[in-house]
Amino acid sequence: MPIDDHSRIINVVNLYAFAVDSHRYALFDRIFTPDIRCDFGGGAAFTDRASLASVFKDIHAVFAATQHMTSGHAVTLAGDEANCFSYVCARFRRKVYGVDSLFESTGWYDDILIRTADGWRIKDRTTRMVSHNGDIRVMQAMPGVDTNYQLHALFEAVDANAVNFAARAG
Repeated sequence: MPIDDHSRIINVVNLYAFAVDSHRYALFDRIFTPDIRCDFGGGAAFTDRASLASVFKDIHAVFAATQHMTSGHAVTLAGDEANCFSYVCARFRRKVYGVDSLFESTGWYDDILIRTADGWRIKDRTTRMVSHNGDIRVMQAMPGVDTNYQLHALFEAVDANAVNFAARAG
């Protein structure tokens, strides 16, 4: 059965979750362009795939497990460029003072993808957090990681023209 562009794009977005949760950062080559622009909010930003992979390897090494679940994918296509908006729920588990502890956050990915000779790749990703709960100490796993999270409402971000997908979807 042939796979259409929508399915290929959703597979790329979902592969990110697998790559992070399985610590297979070499898969970032199949997910992101080399010159990726990633904005995770709170000053966490990257402008190249190699740095993103290196930092994610270090950050995620301290967790006993992570689980990133994406859903509600909405895709718009315009030739060799696409937008994919999806929701994410992420869980992080590690021991805090010898006790298994959990932190969970929800939010969204606002992705711009381009078609390359090797398939669809994310060129630009903006991530925003809507909510979080659990033990914040789980996320204080590394020096310099800001856990004073700013929470966002999608309607406010759309009203402020801060969601790429909204501009394309109308």
